[in-house]
This record gives sequence, structure tokens and C-alpha cells, in this order.
Amino acid sequence: MQENKPILIVGLGNPGPEYAMTRHNVGFIALDWFAGDDCSWKSEKNALTTKGEMNGHSVILAKPQTYMNDSGRAVLALMTFYKIPLENLIVIHDDMDLKNGQARTKQGGGSAGHNGIKSIDAAVGNDYKRIRIGIGHPRDFESMMDPADWVLGKFTDSQIQEIKKTISELSLF
Repeated sequence: MQENKPILIVGLGNPGPEYAMTRHNVGFIALDWFAGDDCSWKSEKNALTTKGEMNGHSVILAKPQTYMNDSGRAVLALMTFYKIPLENLIVIHDDMDLKNGQARTKQGGGSAGHNGIKSIDAAVGNDYKRIRIGIGHPRDFESMMDPADWVLGKFTDSQIQEIKKTISELSLF
């Protein structure tokens, strides 16, 4: 990471109250936890942002407001405006291939079919840090639900508690 530049931490999700607390919005849920209750979000560059410090790093937290499959537009606009190098980008997103509440970190790589990651990769490249938070797959819960409907479904109380515990234990740097 370039120490003289802020770190842009992007949580992926879909805007609007109808998507709040859905599995696809786990990135937004994580950023809300990191920002805390007393933060103020402002609208800029197709995203809601807030600035602060985390573990001695200057950070910009961003929730794109472009819908998942166009997240790259907001990320590119923020990176350009704040002159953020790709190595200072961290993206937090849902992953159906991980069990609910599991988390994995990786640098670069493919999108694994995630439309938000595909959009960001197309806009800025793919060599950035990703924090994947597992939301499980419908088959893990003996459900025949279509995966597209699954990611847009709401967490159960026990599932969201697992997610929040995982988020509270994340190490971003």
C-alpha cells in the first residue's frame, strides 16, 4: 500500500431500503459496522462515502449507489477523484461459495461470477484486495431457491448474527 494515500474501502451492495439486510448487501453491512452509528455519510461520485482513520490509516469508506452490476463506475470515479492507487483499494463483498459467516481475503484474481467484482475489474483492473464474506448457498440450507433470488433474500436472525460476528473479527490491513 502507498502510505501517503488514503485507503479506499468499498462495500458492495444495492441501494435502497428494499435491499437492506439482504445477503448481496453484506459489503454495506460491513461498512456500516466499521463506520459506527455516529458517522455521517455524504453522496459523491455515485457513492455514499465517509472518511476517517482505522489502525493509523486514513480511509474512505464507500457504498456504491449504482447497483451491484455497475459498481465499477463509482469505484473508478472515487479512485480518480482521490488519486487512489489500485494497491490501496479493498473491496468487501458476498460470496455464495463460502458458508454463511466465513471470511476469506485474497489479492487479485477472477470474479467467480460476482457481477459487482466483474464491473470493478472492467473499470480499474483486478489486482486489488478482496474480502469475501460467505453468505452460503441455497443448497447449504436444503433450499431449491434460485441463487439470484437467494442473494437478494434477507438473512435470518441467526444468519445475520454470524455475519456480524465475522465482520467484527475482520482484519482489513
